[in-house]
Amino acid sequence: LEFRRVLFRSGVGGGESVFQSFLGEMVKEVSAKQANAGEVMKGVMAGGNVPLHKAMIAVEEASVSFQLMVEVRNKLLESYQELMRMQV
Repeated sequence: LEFRRVLFRSGVGGGESVFQSFLGEMVKEVSAKQANAGEVMKGVMAGGNVPLHKAMIAVEEASVSFQLMVEVRNKLLESYQELMRMQV
């Protein structure tokens, strides 16, 4: 995953935060991997010239990427809830 380049990019324009950019990139990459896995599986089911092992790798890669995104979301939510519990 190429998230490091997003995190360390300098001068993000338009008032957009680096963190917002990072999350946007993450969602786009996960979406692209899921779309790719869907296309590969369609090719396998249609009897196309797609090896089964490549299809399974694409599906697992999409699954792991989605699980990572969900875990990042969960950690962000936990952090937000912790901040809201803090006394000022």
